This record gives sequence, structure tokens and C-alpha cells, in this order.
Amino acid sequence: MREVAFLKKNSEKWQSFEALLTDPKNVKADTIADLYIEVSNDLAFAQSNYPDSRTAAYLNDLAIKAHNTLYKNKKMSFRDIVRFWTHDIPVIFSRRQKELLYAFTIFAIAISIGVISSYLDDTFVRSVIGDSYMNMTLENIKDGDPLAVYKDDNMFSMFIRITFNNVRVSFNAFMLGLLTAIGSGLILFYNGIMVGTFFQFFYQYSLLQKALMVVMIHGTLELSAIVIAGAAGIVMGNSFIFPGTYSRYDSFLRGSKEGVKMVIGLVPVFILAGFLESFVTRYTDMPAILSLMIIGGSLAFILYYYVFLPQSKRKQLNYE
Repeated sequence: MREVAFLKKNSEKWQSFEALLTDPKNVKADTIADLYIEVSNDLAFAQSNYPDSRTAAYLNDLAIKAHNTLYKNKKMSFRDIVRFWTHDIPVIFSRRQKELLYAFTIFAIAISIGVISSYLDDTFVRSVIGDSYMNMTLENIKDGDPLAVYKDDNMFSMFIRITFNNVRVSFNAFMLGLLTAIGSGLILFYNGIMVGTFFQFFYQYSLLQKALMVVMIHGTLELSAIVIAGAAGIVMGNSFIFPGTYSRYDSFLRGSKEGVKMVIGLVPVFILAGFLESFVTRYTDMPAILSLMIIGGSLAFILYYYVFLPQSKRKQLNYE
């Protein structure tokens, strides 16, 4: 739908909504809530199709006014929480698939570089994963249990430590977006090289299949979280460099808010990845079919929630 047609179709509704907000005390909260949902959907559509237009800027301001009116002195209800996870987060990702693809591409290229560099230079592995970790793993390989590192006796403390570390790494990938998208790109590159080097190390000892079947039980979610957090950082970084019709300050605020929500959307991933690494990955000799089911289920969740559901939301918001 062309922007002119979009304006013609909805301008009267927006003007009526704006008029209601001038005297909200005489309007039922449910009425404002219903109109707020409509304007939020219109805003999502405008940001997807006319991201740098005056229409998107106008709807953004209108949605903020409506939000402040509706939620002033009001605690978030269970319905609001459900809507946040089932609608708001997928809608944000529906217009951020490009940044997600950029983050994945950087990460994938870095993994390839890590693999190739480790293959060509034996000393590269030690310089990346460290002498202590490599020596410990070599000892574990000699003992016939190459992935014994995941068998910490205290599973709960391991869960807390790992979940915190996952949050830290992903948060860093996001916050480095303050240094523009290059900052988030660098941390994605660094972590990608580490992953490639790690798996190449096991390949050299004919243990790649074993490592993949065990590590990716939690790694599917953990590595996905790093990529998604990096995409959030790219969103924030680009908002300052490419402000469009907004001032750099306003554009940065919008990009930062979206990026924060994208990272918040990773909370279930952090928790589940930490749980799997602490309580499930330790069973390094579990049947291959069970391992594949967990890995496949994790991958299916990531693809559905962060790719396919957002694309479905975008189609729903398409007024054509």
C-alpha cells in the first residue's frame, strides 16, 4: 500500500484518537486500550514500510501519548505480559530481519575463519581458547571423557554461573552497539572465531561429531542468543549513524528502545540454555536420537519465534 493511500484510509481514525487523548478522563480505559492497539499496529506497519517517513514519526508520537495515558499509574497485567511476548517482540523482529541476517553472516564468517586458521596453524588454537582449557581437554581426551568439563558436581551453582555468563556476553554484544554497529560486529566476530576454533580442535582428534552432539544441546540456544543480541546492538548503532528523517537523538532513542526489547526477548533463551548446559549436557553419553531431538527442538524454536513468527506478523500488518 502506498503511503498516500495509507494516510487517506487511517487519518480520520488517528485524528479522532488524538482528540480523545486531549481529555482522557471522560473516556473509558477499554476504549483507549483498543485504539492504542490499533495505532500500535499502524505504527508497526508504517515503520516496516515507510520507516523514515513523517507518518511513522507522527504515529510513534501518538502511540507514546496513548501509552502514557493508558498506563499512567497502572501496573502491568498478565494480559499485557502475554501480549508483549506474543505480539510486541515478534513485531519488532518483523522489521529487524535485515539486522538479524547481518549478525548471523558476521558470526558465520568468523566461525569459518576460526576453522581455517586453526587448520593452518596449530598454535592458533592455544592463542584463542587458552593453554589451561586446552591442556585440561587434552587430559580429558586421554581419560576417555573429552567433554568432562560439563560434569560439574554442583548443577545449580553451574546453572547460575552459566546463565549469568550468557547474559553478560549477550549484553556486551548489545552494548557495544554504542560504538556503532562496528562494536557489536567485532564481538560477534570474536565469539565466532572462538566457536570455529573450538570445534576445529575436536575435529583434529576425530571428536567433532561427539562435540557437536553434546555441545549443541545448549549451544544452539546460547549461540543464537549471541547473534540476536548482536543484531540488537546493530539496530542501536545504526540508529545513530542513519537517523533518517529523525534527529540523531530521537533516532538513537528509538533504536535503543527497540534494541533493549530485543534483548529482553532473549530472557527465556538465557534461562533455557543455562538449564540445558547445567542439567542435560553433562550426560555426554546420552542416545544420539535424544540429543538430536533437543538440538532440533531448540533450533525450531529459534527459527519460529525470531524468523517465521515475525514474518507472519508482518503479513498480518500488511494492509494490502
